[in-house]
Amino acid sequence: MASKEMPLLYSYWRSSCSWRVRIALNLKEIPYDIKPISLIKGGGEQHCNDYREVNPMEQVPSLQIDGHTIVESLNIMHYLEETRPQRSLMPSDVYKRAKVREICEVIQSGIQPLQNLVVLIYVGEEKKKEWAQHWINRGLRAVEKLLTTCAGKYCVGDDITLADCCLIPQVFNARRFHVDLRPFPIILRIDRELENHPAFRAAHPSCQPDCPPEAK
Repeated sequence: MASKEMPLLYSYWRSSCSWRVRIALNLKEIPYDIKPISLIKGGGEQHCNDYREVNPMEQVPSLQIDGHTIVESLNIMHYLEETRPQRSLMPSDVYKRAKVREICEVIQSGIQPLQNLVVLIYVGEEKKKEWAQHWINRGLRAVEKLLTTCAGKYCVGDDITLADCCLIPQVFNARRFHVDLRPFPIILRIDRELENHPAFRAAHPSCQPDCPPEAK
């Protein structure tokens, strides 16, 4: 039986992993509250003892829902899909479902972690832009190739899926690191298609309660 408490999302305004979950919650029209966790304030609030009890990996997002705490963005989105199947973000066709997972996996395993804050700090200020550009380019080349076999209006066919939830934040990150996106016309087309969608707009970093005024 689902808890009547409002779901609580531990989120950072510019975290692409948090952003994925915000999009999914919005698309499924699930009301939720946000608890901002600054990844930079005081060395990072994700490392404090209280938050470590929420998420032992000391990362965002985490979602408290149905009396449980769920961590890892794709895991959270699959939980939402399985517990709230209305407004589904996964195709019914088995092959198309595999394509959605494929694109999500390339982004969440092959791109995002390699340009994540903790990795860039380790790489160092001097090399972080070159490092991020290399891995984002490598991953987006793979995503673009995959999209040639499955894209319709969106990543997989003509319905919005979890793949789109993962792709749009990654495109934002690519722009942050000044990646030339012209070699990826399908990705750019999908990004344009979704940039003004209400669920995606509401989840955008500039619309988050912890977004600094200069970034709005």
